[in-house]
Amino acid sequence: MNKFLFKVSFIILFLFLGTAKTFAQKLKFLIPDAGIVQHAGSIGYFSVGAGYEIFKNKKGYLDFNYGYVPAFKGGELHAVTVKLAYKPFEIKLSDWAKLYPFNPGFFLSYTFQEDLAYKFHSSEYPRGYYYWSPALRPHLSFSNEIELSIPESWDGLGINKIGLYTEFNTNDFYIVNYLQNTSSLSLSDIFQLGIGVRLKF
Repeated sequence: MNKFLFKVSFIILFLFLGTAKTFAQKLKFLIPDAGIVQHAGSIGYFSVGAGYEIFKNKKGYLDFNYGYVPAFKGGELHAVTVKLAYKPFEIKLSDWAKLYPFNPGFFLSYTFQEDLAYKFHSSEYPRGYYYWSPALRPHLSFSNEIELSIPESWDGLGINKIGLYTEFNTNDFYIVNYLQNTSSLSLSDIFQLGIGVRLKF
């Protein structure tokens, strides 16, 4: 009886390991291509995230970020962001450095804070009085990036390249305000700047 149970247990374990391996292979696409750290840029005073290369030519990327604003910077806030951008131009600076001078993009950020909701409260404002969401912001972005290849001696770190980037962005609320007040607002008033590092695996 014990031998029979042992054989059955072995078969179940073998099937489980085989299924787990297949399942893990199917989920391989969830492993990010890059880790991201960013300062400012409308998604938090500091933010961290994971990035994925998209399109067959790998000239696009999809990022997921978590951002935090500490209390001493105007009130504690938490935000999540989904970014999509494209890198149409590539300039080779050397064998170990590339420049992506103009990367247009779009992202959505959602801020978690007790005074912010997806919609304005109907008890305070008539329906449609404000068109925008207090917590959800769509943004247009324009970034540039210098990509540096890592020396072979650093292979143990698991990082192949480092990207240093700056990103300018604006949102729907800023754009509408600018168009309604062009005499008193300049483009520099409606664009925010973020600076970040992209560690590519």
